[in-house]
Amino acid sequence: MTVRAALDGHGMQDAVDVVELLTSELVTNAYLHTEGPASLRLTGLSGGRLRVGVWDSDPCIPAPFGGAGGDCVPLAPADAGAGRGLRLVQEYADSWGGWALGDGALGRGVGKLLWFEVGGRATLPLLRK
Repeated sequence: MTVRAALDGHGMQDAVDVVELLTSELVTNAYLHTEGPASLRLTGLSGGRLRVGVWDSDPCIPAPFGGAGGDCVPLAPADAGAGRGLRLVQEYADSWGGWALGDGALGRGVGKLLWFEVGGRATLPLLRK
C-alpha cells in the first residue's frame, strides 16, 4: 500500500504494477531471510525513473545483485512454491544491484542494500489493464 500510495501521489501510475511486485519480492526476502531490521526507500530520479532500495541486516548479497551464482538466476521448477522473486526483478527492472554496507561495531557487517530501477512507463505485460 505504501508503494502504491507514493507512486499515485507523484503521478507515476504507469509504474505501479512493476514497482509494487518487485518491491514486495525484495521486502519479503528481507523479512524471510534475515533476523533484524529492514527498511525501504523510494527515490525519484530524473526522466521519470524510480529507484527502490531495500536494506536489511544480512550482508550476504544474492545473485543477480552481485553475489555468487552468476548474472542469471535459474528458473524455479514449475511446481516450486517459491524461488521466483529475484528472477522477476531480473526480468522486469531496467537495472539492479546490491552491495554490502561497511563494518559495524566489533567488525560485524551492517547489512546490505539491494536496489532496482524502473523507467517512468514500466509495465508488466500480463498486468496491463
